[in-house]
Amino acid sequence: MNAQGQYVTRCYCDERDWRMSHGHGHHDPDEDLEDVDVDPTVVRWMWACVGLCAAIVLVGLVLLWPGSTDRGADPLGLAGDPVQARVHEAHFVPCSYDPLLGCWDITIIPSEGDRRGERLTFEQPLSSPIRDGDSILVDILKFPDGTDQIIFYDFERSTPLLLLALVFVTSIVALGRWRGVGALAGLFGSLVVLIVFALPALLDGSNAVAVALVAAGVIAFIALFLAHGVSVATAAALLSSFASLAITGFLAWLFVAGSKLTGLDETAGYLDALGSDIDPRGLLLAGIVIGSLGVLDDVTVTQVSAVWELKRARPAADFADLYGRAVRIGRDHISSTVNTLFLAYAGAALPLLLLFSEAGESVTSIATREVVAIEIVRAMVGSIGLVASVPISTALAAAALGTTDRARPVEASAPPGRVSST
Repeated sequence: MNAQGQYVTRCYCDERDWRMSHGHGHHDPDEDLEDVDVDPTVVRWMWACVGLCAAIVLVGLVLLWPGSTDRGADPLGLAGDPVQARVHEAHFVPCSYDPLLGCWDITIIPSEGDRRGERLTFEQPLSSPIRDGDSILVDILKFPDGTDQIIFYDFERSTPLLLLALVFVTSIVALGRWRGVGALAGLFGSLVVLIVFALPALLDGSNAVAVALVAAGVIAFIALFLAHGVSVATAAALLSSFASLAITGFLAWLFVAGSKLTGLDETAGYLDALGSDIDPRGLLLAGIVIGSLGVLDDVTVTQVSAVWELKRARPAADFADLYGRAVRIGRDHISSTVNTLFLAYAGAALPLLLLFSEAGESVTSIATREVVAIEIVRAMVGSIGLVASVPISTALAAAALGTTDRARPVEASAPPGRVSST
């Protein structure tokens, strides 16, 4: 019992336990919850807000859940039913439609389908990248007169992609261990949300911005709690992400409308050909919202973890001390993250930038073209959301930990070791 008449749980661990628990350069705040005092009033409000956000997201899921799963027509032939085949040989021959021109005569052996094991040939222009030994996908069309037409569909890429996925999973699990497994589970959950809910809801004609906000909310819950566990620290990161996402969504709506961005590009043309009733501007806003969530999660989790570590290192630190030190850490993180964000969007728009530069247009003229202006708005709005997430997440975590009396710790199970109450 302390001087204020309150019970405090202390752990007396031997030297080996101390080394095991302090021998790493980084600690998860939820693992060290026993080592810091948390203001119970702030914690109760935080969990109440988390519950409110969960209720709002759940209501949004119910209201926006897609009704019909019919795919409709496929005028662009995107679906197809290709079969895998191996290129046996490729010869340079005169084209069948013009002997004065040269073409590649491609011989393939399908490895699946009705024509499996047979040798089939088809023509390709000289610019075709198909070569001997390539694994490709082809559509084999059968006509009533018994003839076939072979159409090159795409290269078969499952093997290198599976190898890359294996390296990706192995590297994450090797470094993150169980946290890495949780992160992968969160990633899988995010993909499920996009495929099962977001995409069908958009194709069903629901409001694109509402769908994006609800999908982002579900993804945030899944990704953060699976990767970092259910704890006060994760709740602080989650609420900070939601607040920053709201700022990002509002700014995106404001500047997309103010810049008269229509969202009409070649992708929107494909959706129009498919007969999808989707607002291109809403789809643009939805892409900005969902695209911003990943980097927001990164910053908020980092800031909350920084505050937790500072509190462990300086148990007497109050709100102002924790906030000031953690914000200085956040400035370094933001400076590199913003640059990364801009370079990512610049890389996506690089072919268009080259095209406009070759045409001799000025920088101002290039920047105000819609296809480039969209990327500028994405990068700047996302960066502003990142900047806002630093003080928000830092303040919330510091409010939970930065009590001056440190007299009312939240009850927590004592860590392994000898426990005594004084």
